[in-house]
Amino acid sequence: MTPCIALEKASTLSLGSVRQPVVTRYQIGVIVFRLYRDAEFQGQALCIRKDQPDAPDFNRALANLTQSGVLSQTRGLPAKSVFTILGKEDATPAAIACSIDPFAYLSHLSAMEFHALTDRLPKILYLSTPPPAQWKEFARQRMLKDLGEDYAAYGDSGFPPLTRVRLQRIKGRTVQLHSASHLGAFKVLKDSPVRVATIGRTFLDMIRRPDLCGGIRHVIDVYQEHASTYLSLITAEIDTHGQAIDKVRAGYILDEVCHLDDSAIRQWRQLVQRGGSRKLDAASAYSSQYSERWCLSLNLDEV
Repeated sequence: MTPCIALEKASTLSLGSVRQPVVTRYQIGVIVFRLYRDAEFQGQALCIRKDQPDAPDFNRALANLTQSGVLSQTRGLPAKSVFTILGKEDATPAAIACSIDPFAYLSHLSAMEFHALTDRLPKILYLSTPPPAQWKEFARQRMLKDLGEDYAAYGDSGFPPLTRVRLQRIKGRTVQLHSASHLGAFKVLKDSPVRVATIGRTFLDMIRRPDLCGGIRHVIDVYQEHASTYLSLITAEIDTHGQAIDKVRAGYILDEVCHLDDSAIRQWRQLVQRGGSRKLDAASAYSSQYSERWCLSLNLDEV
């Protein structure tokens, strides 16, 4: 007769196959709950027989995993919310952040660094994630996907739900969180928990928030150096997800600064507003220096 396997050992082996350096209470809860409901691990029966676990069962399982050293508290992150998996302590801040928030992705200057668009090394980790209401709905959908027909039973058991963990610093890096739409915004790295804004979205974000991308002067430098290489990706992204003002700002830079020509850029010229007060950099004061072609205040000392 095959001996049964202890819940702690089955949980430990399950955590070993997780492709991320840290786990949240919810992720641990799903692992433990599934083991209880399946009553087996890889064909071997569990020593515990209980179809419907409860919150004390989860707390005991978590305590055993931390006491044995399989899981440890993650320094600098909310206590009892995030745990580092044994042997994965050297993870990058980006990998940790994307493991904690399943809907976050690297954006702005951090995405520019990832895509080798900037030579600056940001001291801040820039992340984008959905706004609270949308995040909550995404969490509900993720739980439905993870738990399937066990979704209601999991909730009734008192096991931890998927909730947002507030991120302020990770391994000494300050985290700056920006609320943004998810639609077509990021790509997932192979064999990694890291998600990063696409090239096109990164260029769109430069126009929208130059203050999070090294400043408008740096944004213009990046456009001048790299826009010709990624022109089709930039115009496709801005055409699909950009607002009229995004298209005018990008159009000015691509046309008058980078001297690039494209049917999308020509189309964007129809969006100019004569006599308006649009500015190249939304966060800076209005300037009398002006692009007649794009009806845009060039609120810089020089471009």
